[in-house]
Amino acid sequence: MEGFKAALMNEIVKLVKKKKMLAAAIFSILAVLVGQAAVTSIKHGLGLRVVGSTEFPLVVLSLVTYSILPLFAAFVAIDMFNGEFTSNTMKLTLLRPVSRFSVFCAKVVNLALFIIANLALVMVLSLLAGFLFNMTSVSIIGIVRVFLSYTATFLPVFVFSLLVVCLGNVIRGGLAVFFLSVVSFIALWVLGAVFSAYSSFFITSMFDWYTLWISDSLNLTKILRQTLIMSGCGIMLFTAGFYCFDRKEI
Repeated sequence: MEGFKAALMNEIVKLVKKKKMLAAAIFSILAVLVGQAAVTSIKHGLGLRVVGSTEFPLVVLSLVTYSILPLFAAFVAIDMFNGEFTSNTMKLTLLRPVSRFSVFCAKVVNLALFIIANLALVMVLSLLAGFLFNMTSVSIIGIVRVFLSYTATFLPVFVFSLLVVCLGNVIRGGLAVFFLSVVSFIALWVLGAVFSAYSSFFITSMFDWYTLWISDSLNLTKILRQTLIMSGCGIMLFTAGFYCFDRKEI
């Protein structure tokens, strides 16, 4: 356990020092600003009230989930594995008295923390923007709905990032992994749209999973089924990723 904690702290420090963290924060802020500018323009230009203060974060969430968040999660995953293998810094990490399993888990947990931090940043910023420009529609229930939505979004995005981790340990080139990640994302989204009856088996079609949690009537059966599917996919991808990582020669 001590080895895992040391490895995790090492990964967190390395990630914080990366420029990708700053870039992710900047793009997240821009997404909120662009979204609010569009809503304000429609409101003042056409006289239409598009969304309320606690509805605006959900609009931003749908935008970020299908663009910025999976993109930067893929960047971070590729950098933690392919980037370190290419620069030979992975050798230094594995020379420490820590098992490969602990190192792999630390990297995966660090990736999860990045996704959580990005979601939390967007949620706070979008809530502040919503309150600032439409204070009259603030409600406790609305805030709870926003929190549930952002919390629920973590799981499908994290499972997709595990797919990138798996690809990163199968293919050595970071550019190739990024290209395959983008192709996989698009392919899964298209397949989910074409075969809507089987959309639960395509992870990108569940990026809007949060809508099940905030609907007027909870479909507990569907929520449980999709939770089990995503958990199963996550476990398989984690296992496959570690198997490939463990067999890699440094």
